[in-house]
Amino acid sequence: MKVIVTGRNLVITEAIRDQVEKKLSKFDKYFKSDVEAHATFSTQKNNHIVELTIPLKSGSFFRAEGTTEDMYQSIDEAIDKISKQMKKHKTKIEKKFHGHESIKFEAIPDLEDKLDEASIVKTKRFAIKPMHPEEAVLQMDLLGHDFFVFLNGETEEVNVVYKRKDGDFGLIEPYL
Repeated sequence: MKVIVTGRNLVITEAIRDQVEKKLSKFDKYFKSDVEAHATFSTQKNNHIVELTIPLKSGSFFRAEGTTEDMYQSIDEAIDKISKQMKKHKTKIEKKFHGHESIKFEAIPDLEDKLDEASIVKTKRFAIKPMHPEEAVLQMDLLGHDFFVFLNGETEEVNVVYKRKDGDFGLIEPYL
């Protein structure tokens, strides 16, 4: 696997480059040699952010992000997330890419027995009133939630506002 290391407003030292290449080399047994892994490093306030992406030729990809106060811990966190994704989606990927040339499925351990079935443990019902997205953001903040479902007063459709990782807000407008 070829590793492409990039730094956003950050100089990548040889030690960091070697560490990420060493950690990603454990995935060599899962992929053919022509697969590229992209590692992007950045800092935001006191946090060190590592984004790992392993695109496959089919258009699918594995992606994980690690954010901690230490760059090496961020690398470990992102590697762990990619590893869990690979284990979790082994059978799904195997069915979809059966006979595909860029990934070796026999090397990915089974995780099906270890995962519990997801189940709905709570149901909430609430009345929704028409409001503007800005008012929905205020309601979401008042409740202390990360998202808020509301009836858009302008379009008369159900929308969702949510808080993004960067601190801004997003609006989801479904359509049929």
